[in-house]
Amino acid sequence: MKFAISYSTPYHGIDPERITAFARHAEDCGFEALYLPEHIALYPGATLGTAEIPPSLPFADPLDCLSFVAAGTRRILLGTGVLLLPYHHPVVLAKRLATIDVLSRGRMRLLTVGLGTLPGEARAAGVDFKSRGRRADEAIDVLRLLWAGGEDGVGFDGEFFAFEDLCSFPKPFEVAELPIHVGGSSRAAARRAGRRGDGYFPGGALTPDEHAARMDLARSAAVEAGRDPEALEFTRWGSIDMTAEQVEALAAQGVTRIVVGVTTAEPDRQREEMSAFAQRFALL
Repeated sequence: MKFAISYSTPYHGIDPERITAFARHAEDCGFEALYLPEHIALYPGATLGTAEIPPSLPFADPLDCLSFVAAGTRRILLGTGVLLLPYHHPVVLAKRLATIDVLSRGRMRLLTVGLGTLPGEARAAGVDFKSRGRRADEAIDVLRLLWAGGEDGVGFDGEFFAFEDLCSFPKPFEVAELPIHVGGSSRAAARRAGRRGDGYFPGGALTPDEHAARMDLARSAAVEAGRDPEALEFTRWGSIDMTAEQVEALAAQGVTRIVVGVTTAEPDRQREEMSAFAQRFALL
């Protein structure tokens, strides 16, 4: 089992020294990766489920933050949980991700993408909310095409994106393409993970039976697409105080990575929680 940790700028702050100290301590504790979430824009009345989101929450850009973190760390992998893919142009995004991967010497390896659930956010980005799933599918294909393309250029003619003889350099660091994990709790997200993803990271608001069903659906979708279902990684949210028995139960279900978050914004308590978790599971 691999263990990663999430840093939420709205709740833990975007002070540069705090986020760097958090990432360095996570690295020293032996966590595999640091994940950051994304919201491009909020507005009064926006809700996640039944909970209203305060529009003043400071969601920092996750890729800019991860690039900053990479400069202050040595080993920890960089992840998003999740990057709202339909709201990014894939030609620009391919360049940004490859650049971070090169500058970090191959650590931009846990990109997780999702669709977003706020209609107003889609409108602000100029994206039709109802078609964002198809847009995301095309974006994944465009990212991989550009990373794999050479000096002769590549072309794409889709519903949302089109170009001819396009070259995108630099390439990811010492790999043909960056892994793309798919996040989301819906059946469509599970199918997308199987058909196009390197991994699946469902949300937390699912019952154990629903989680199992989504994993089965991702595997079956991979088979239907002619892909190896055993190559899929499965990531789940966990808690910083979870027990070894809980981890073993997730491993038995096929989960390969657990992402946890600290429960406090106080730096000393954050370090204590991370250290206790690392000691409990012998991360080093």
